[in-house]
Amino acid sequence: MEELIDYGKNMLGIKDVQTWDLSFISEKLREAKFSYSENEVKQYFTEPAVLKGMFGLVEKMFSIKIKEKKAPVWNDDVKFFVIEDKEGKEIAGFYMDLYARNGKRGGAWMNDQISRREVDGKIQKPIAYLVCNFAAPVGDNPSLLTLRDVETIFHEFGHGLHHMLTRQTELAVSGISGVEWDAVEMPSQFMENFVLNWDVMQTITHHVKTGKTMPRELFDKLVAAKNYGAGMANVRQIEFALFDMLLHMDTHPEKDAVQKILTAVRKEVAVTFPPEYNRFANSFSHIFAGGYAAGYYSYKWAEVLSADAFSLFQEKGIFNPEVGNKWLDEVLSRGGSRPAMDSFVAFRGRKPLVDALLRQYGLLETK
Repeated sequence: MEELIDYGKNMLGIKDVQTWDLSFISEKLREAKFSYSENEVKQYFTEPAVLKGMFGLVEKMFSIKIKEKKAPVWNDDVKFFVIEDKEGKEIAGFYMDLYARNGKRGGAWMNDQISRREVDGKIQKPIAYLVCNFAAPVGDNPSLLTLRDVETIFHEFGHGLHHMLTRQTELAVSGISGVEWDAVEMPSQFMENFVLNWDVMQTITHHVKTGKTMPRELFDKLVAAKNYGAGMANVRQIEFALFDMLLHMDTHPEKDAVQKILTAVRKEVAVTFPPEYNRFANSFSHIFAGGYAAGYYSYKWAEVLSADAFSLFQEKGIFNPEVGNKWLDEVLSRGGSRPAMDSFVAFRGRKPLVDALLRQYGLLETK
């Protein structure tokens, strides 16, 4: 915060820095600190390279094979893939609909078409949809993805793996079904952690013109930029989560209780304070219209879980099949058949710690 105020005053001529100035100052400081363009980064993230590297990663981790296969599709750009186990038996399938087009819903998501279960003594194979809105290929050139696009496809594929690699036969606990709200994002955020890993980056980048992988210098800039402002971003999420939880614990609210609770939380954890007239809570749709009432904390909690789980891969080796199969056996395959905390402890050997997340954001010194 001090750095932002200092930069605003001395470099941008904003003598009295106000809350509404901070986003502008922050972006200018980001540009000054990290001299790379999004367009430069996109040249390395060709869609075929990203998919090949991502598929190769999970194939090594979980001893599976992913193969493209012919199937009826709703658009020519849609592709269908099957997952085979180490014996070559098909255990799941998924559609990938990656490009934006007229009439298509925006955003990115994983949805299930069929869930794994036992029907009349036979196992029904799970099928998933993985949908994004990336820029489509132009002519003979492949689709070029932003870093955020790459994180998005890894994220949605994490949800897809949770759905497809389940071993449950009861519909209510198969795949993501029955998994607690505060842990359902763990497998997806877990996969995001692999993107900004140097070893993985070498497998998912292929410059559109030169064919070279991303250079270390550019990679280091991406890591540094990701951690830019991480402390402020984290306390902002803590502010939202505490406000939401305290608000829903108040069974007999007083007049103006909403604003009083928010003000009290800000005094405890915030470093930025909006003007008196600001009514952020009135537009906090996540908790009033988005299903997160008393559960907004799950955003940050899932990050704690996924970062701590990923730290075991960092300790044992990113492509370590022993650790990968343990993640499969104790987390992905379990679905909602037991409490998510039990699955985490079975994988990690202990309850989650916050240290890994703090190290990931550069807020704690790496051992």
